Amino acid sequence: MVARVLYRDGLMLIVDKPAGMPVHRGPKGGGAFEDHFDALRFGLPRAPSLAHRLDKDTTGCLVLGRHRKALAHLGLLFKHGKVGKTYWAVVEGGPAEAEGTIDIPLGRKNVERGWWMKPDPRGLPSTTGWKVLGRATGLTWLALEPVTGRTHQLRVHCAAAGWPIVGDNIYGAAPRFDGPILHLHAREVVVPISKNKPPVQVTAPVPEHMKERLRACGWKED
Repeated sequence: MVARVLYRDGLMLIVDKPAGMPVHRGPKGGGAFEDHFDALRFGLPRAPSLAHRLDKDTTGCLVLGRHRKALAHLGLLFKHGKVGKTYWAVVEGGPAEAEGTIDIPLGRKNVERGWWMKPDPRGLPSTTGWKVLGRATGLTWLALEPVTGRTHQLRVHCAAAGWPIVGDNIYGAAPRFDGPILHLHAREVVVPISKNKPPVQVTAPVPEHMKERLRACGWKED
């Protein structure tokens, strides 16, 4: 866990979340990423806590508050859209244009499916900016910037636009089991944690499972 720390100061940690592990313990139990946060106390009496969440199979920058006051401050920054977030995704097909915005309200799919979402004219306003970073046959490498922070927003927006994220076994064409891992990576966060200092800008390394398709789209190793 300590090896996954990308940034550390007195208020927050930013860690590199792996794929395949939920950040929270679910209602059915099972392991969660937060189970291992005790190793990240670095001398403080309490383990850090999640300031936001990432999907189970989404990788990359995850922000933790190191104590209650810091966590409350971070919570407000996320709530009011002050934290800059850039995700990398590899999608099936892709847009014809070089950049644009998806503005589609989202609502809960149904009670049985819990967190699953769907486009819904009566749902909550949801906006995502996108930009093409590279292309390959049948694939596009996108930078996604969520303006709002709805559950599964990027996944539903990409699917609704006609280019689902590779490996999305809920909203895309991937098989429910034995398909590729979701190609969605929280590449960068920019957190204005201190009033008198520049925002903290942190980049997470590309996960192994995304490298092949990213290279096909023109990505060069960091």
